[in-house]
Amino acid sequence: MHNFEERGAAAPPRSAIGAAIAEFRRTPLLALIVFVPVVILLERVSPEAHTLLFLLSVVAIVPLAALLSRATEAVAAKTGDAVGGLLNATLGNLTELVISLAALQAGQYLLVKASIAGAIVTNTLFMLGGAFLVGGLKHHLQEFNRVNARFQASLLFLATIAILVPSLISEVDRAPAAAFSQQLSLGLAILLIIVYALGMLFSLRTHRELFASSGHAEEEEKPWPLPVGTVVLIVVTLLVAMVSEIFVGSVQVAAQHLGMTPAFVGFIVVALVGGAAEMTSAFSAARANRLDLSVSIALGSAAQIALFVAPVLVLVSYFVGPAPMSLQFWPGAVAMMLVATMAATLLSNGGRAAWYAGVMALAVYAIFGLTLFLLPPGAPS
Repeated sequence: MHNFEERGAAAPPRSAIGAAIAEFRRTPLLALIVFVPVVILLERVSPEAHTLLFLLSVVAIVPLAALLSRATEAVAAKTGDAVGGLLNATLGNLTELVISLAALQAGQYLLVKASIAGAIVTNTLFMLGGAFLVGGLKHHLQEFNRVNARFQASLLFLATIAILVPSLISEVDRAPAAAFSQQLSLGLAILLIIVYALGMLFSLRTHRELFASSGHAEEEEKPWPLPVGTVVLIVVTLLVAMVSEIFVGSVQVAAQHLGMTPAFVGFIVVALVGGAAEMTSAFSAARANRLDLSVSIALGSAAQIALFVAPVLVLVSYFVGPAPMSLQFWPGAVAMMLVATMAATLLSNGGRAAWYAGVMALAVYAIFGLTLFLLPPGAPS
């Protein structure tokens, strides 16, 4: 009793401060949080400084994404596998979702579609390839659960086919009107969400034993208490919304000044910034010889975007956008997503990885990035 009272009286302040310090040491990216108030104040004082606002908002989103990731873990850890899986599907890519919603409301559909395609390609090539490289440089050969990897790659392939169909129809037959593309995209969005929900049921309930080894991330670090995670989740989501609005409002002018197009910004910049926290976790896990967790993060996040985030954006566009958004992407984006999915399937087929596999995946990603920067695609119809 005495020990309990003694700890209860002295522990909370010290515990809170110590936890904050430990969190900053564990995630150095959180030091960039100082740029959040800076970019918000700058937008109030000098709204015409588009290039500076763009650069600062990019930097400010990185620590917010890291905090969102930790808060999501804290909330999901207290709800059980089924609800936790749903929360991860909803909140795991919340940064990309909020940025896309801001762009959607502004009618920048090319930026939205580029960010969707870029997030899928970045997770399957850059994040997965980087994990293979970082882990392989320290460990000669690493193993992971190939059942889980194949499952996520199959979901990605299904989503890519759903995106490929509207694009192919628009190229093969010019007769269908825009209304047809919107109706088809709406039906496909609902179908993809149903498939993803059934996929969670399959992996979390009926056949959960097949995915048992796909990473227990909380073994080395305890999740935050539920009240802390909930408060952080709400506050950081509001901050992400504010910074995303600044980002979207400055991206067009800033991209022109920096020699970039909205397609390149969405495909490369938004994807890398939005996934910074997940990349840090994936790379750290690979260095700790937990490549199974890295693969689960990379491919699982890509599957969430393809089967959950993209369809949700299509549905939400009927309410917040100037017009409904379709799943019709420009041919180059479809080709890149298809190649990335095939590469992920080939890389994860054996259940083993070495550093050179990461080099090959990163090389493919570099080819895509260089192509978009030097020869950006035209806006899809």
